[in-house]
Parts: sequence; C-alpha cells; structure tokens
Amino acid sequence: MDNADKVVKVYEPGNISFIIFSMALVWLMIPGIGYFYSGMAREKNALSLIMCSVLSLVVVSVQWFIWGYSLTFSKTATSPVIGNLDNAFFRSVLGEPSIGSDKIPDIIFCAFQGMFAALTPALAIGSAAERGRLLPMIIFMFIWSTLVYDFVAYAAWGANGWSGKLGALDFAGGTPVHITSGFSSLAYAIILGKRHGQDFKPHNMSNVVLGTALLWFGWFGFNGGSALAGNTRAAMACLVTNLSACMGAITWMCIDYRVHRKFSALGFCSGAVAGLVAITPGSGFMGPAPAVAVGFLGSVSCYIAVHMKHRMRYDDSMDVFAVHGIGGYVGSILTGIFAEPYIAALDGSTHIDGGWINGHWIQLPIQLAEATAGAAWSFVVTYIILYIMNHIPGLSLRVDHQVEIDGLDVAEIGEMAYYQVNKVISVHTNTGEQRIVIEEVKDVGSEFSVSEGMTTVERGMSNNSASSSSPHSPHTLNNP
Repeated sequence: MDNADKVVKVYEPGNISFIIFSMALVWLMIPGIGYFYSGMAREKNALSLIMCSVLSLVVVSVQWFIWGYSLTFSKTATSPVIGNLDNAFFRSVLGEPSIGSDKIPDIIFCAFQGMFAALTPALAIGSAAERGRLLPMIIFMFIWSTLVYDFVAYAAWGANGWSGKLGALDFAGGTPVHITSGFSSLAYAIILGKRHGQDFKPHNMSNVVLGTALLWFGWFGFNGGSALAGNTRAAMACLVTNLSACMGAITWMCIDYRVHRKFSALGFCSGAVAGLVAITPGSGFMGPAPAVAVGFLGSVSCYIAVHMKHRMRYDDSMDVFAVHGIGGYVGSILTGIFAEPYIAALDGSTHIDGGWINGHWIQLPIQLAEATAGAAWSFVVTYIILYIMNHIPGLSLRVDHQVEIDGLDVAEIGEMAYYQVNKVISVHTNTGEQRIVIEEVKDVGSEFSVSEGMTTVERGMSNNSASSSSPHSPHTLNNP
C-alpha cells in the first residue's frame, strides 16, 4: 500500500498533550539529578556532576535515534532478548499506533521513552563522582545504553520480551531504570576504587533539596505518563507516587532523628527519593494504602543499604546502589505482593491477576526472577564494559591523584561552579563616596587568589590606602 493510500488514525488531542507534558517532566528530572549529585559532592566537583547529567541527555538521545529505540521497541522483533533494527534512525516512526498503547502514535511514544533512556545513565554515573574521567564516561554512556538498558527494557516492555511474556509487572521502570542504574553504579564504584581524602560531606544542601524537588516534580510525568493516556489510572499513579515519597521522607527523617537527634535535610531528600524509586514498578498496579507501605519499607531498606556500604568497603559516592538498586529491587518484590486487578483496569483495557493479596501466589516468584535477572545482567555487563575500557590506552576511567585533589571542575571542564570575589573599597569619610581599590577573583576551594583588571599603579594605590590617613577608609568585602 502506498503512503498516500494509508488511512491516518485520529488520536485524542488530550492524550497526546498529556504524554508530551509528561515527557517534559521526565526531561526536567535529568538536571534535577545533576543538582542532587552536585550538592552532595565537594564544591570543587560540583559543576562536573551537573555536566555529566546533561551529557547523558545528549549522548543517549543520539543513541536512541541511531538504534536504541529500534532495539527496544521494534514491533517486528521476535527474539525474547533484544529487538531488531527495523526502526533504526527512526524509520517508519510516525503516526501508526505505538507498541505501548494504541491511544498515542509511534512518534509520541518514542519521544517519551527516549527520556527514560536518557535519564538512566545519568543515575548510574553517580558512583563515579569526584574521580571518574569525563571522556571515557561519555563513551560508556553510549555503550551502556545499548548493551544494558536496551536489553533490559526490551525484556520488560518489548514486543516479545521474555520477562513481559513471563508475566512480570513493571509499570514505569523499576528494573529497566532503577535496578539497572543501581547495580551498574556498584560495578562502576568497584572498578574505580575509593576516593582519596576523608571528609565527603555534602557541600551545598540547597542544591540537594532543589534536585529533590525537580526529581519529585518530574516523577509525576515519569509514573503518571507511563499510563500512556490521560485517564484514571494515570491519576492513581500520580497519587500513589506522592504518597510513597511522603512516607519515605518521613520514615528516613524519623530514623535519623532517633539516631542523631536532628531533622536532617539530607535524610528528608534521601527518604523521598527512596519512596519514589520503590513505588515506580507498582505505581500503576496498587492503591493508596499499599503505597504507604511501599514508601515505608522502601525507605527502611535503602537506609540499611546506605549504611552497609561502609562494611562492604565500596565507595558509591552518591548512594546510587543503595537507593536506586535496592529501592528498585524492593519495589519490584512488593509489586508482586500488593498489585491489584482493579487498579490496573482503571485504564479500561489492562487485565492482571494481581499479587499475593489477591491469592495470585506465583506473581512474587515472577517478580523475583525478573528483578534478579535485571540486576545480574546490569552488574556483570557493566563490569565487563568498564574493565575492557580501563585497559584501552587513552580510556582509563580514573583521573590521576593530583587531578582528584585539585577537583574535576578545573581539570576536566576548566570552569568552576563557584567563584569568590574579594574587594577592597575605600569610603570617603565626609561624602560617603565609595571607590573600588582592589578586586580579586578566587576559585572557591583554591589556595591561591588571582587579581584581575589591576595595574601596578592600582596595586600601589591599594597598599597606600591601607596605610595612609586619607579621608577614604578601606573596607574589605567578601562576596561569594
């Protein structure tokens, strides 16, 4: 049939608008991750982590165009493991009903799922913070998206993916997004080794809170948009997402208060993200009451995992494995317990047998098999990729010792997240007139300052103004 003879399907504008808006929300999560990681790092590495996150967006978007979408969602794929290249370079991706839902066209589904693919490596690279080289990381993102994300996402959501055919339930990416990123980050941390130094406290909690807010806001599009239509099921997914996040934040804060007698902002943010991660696989399958339980159990599990890393002697800088790997794994298991048929049926077309609370006992072993397989594949393949790359000349993964001490912002990017401006201002005692005598710009965290825009005469004037009895009194202002 010629293209001119094809009947163009008409879609509901509301559904298309909803998914486009959800896509934009998921996009917003990517810089949100950057700010979250940036605030948790030391100030000399703050900008590098924001850059790593947005680089994931551009690298994976290109990979998605070349073959990522086709390998994950090609309609003609018959393999239980991976798709084919029929839709490489977005060929034939336009107005036909999508593989995910006949309520939206291929092009909308492709753009929406592309944000999921771009988000996942941004999560995984958190464990490389403060010591991972940027060039190998960019190459790793492309390879990892192909060999890890595309394989796991196809298994869960593809045309003939093995875990989907098995009956595993994963509404919005518990395994393809969170388990893959979490267990891959563990492999990255082991390959790189520990950071040098002692004090690794967050340098800017405002950035951490801002990043959490962007993630939380974007998660409504992440989970709600996975209904692939503006319907009651999408609304329920948004409702349980918020409930689980709230319960996770409260739980983590209470545990922190019990131990440290402080209402920790970092504890609030970590608990909220843990609750969001845990509810992701079951957000379209469970109601409000189970969501509260998921938020609580997910937060407790992630809290324990965070504190276990010291005993296990690996340096996961941003706790990606503890929060996303363990949180996603626990959430997948809990989906096998709390999934309910009436929630899935809110979209008018989905039928499931439910979980343990409905007497469907096999669902939990299925969830366990899917989560374990995804975790094992992610860890092993990531470890192999990184091991090979690390032995290729020019692609060593870790910066040298001096670069790590100086910070990746200066060494890898050549720019800093923060600068401090020191000014010496003379003030006329009679008129109040102010005059800048000296101005110094210093990289925050640097031991040396650099004077800018000053001549030898001006430096001499500044020295004289500090010692003379002129009517201008010198004052020093520090403006970060």
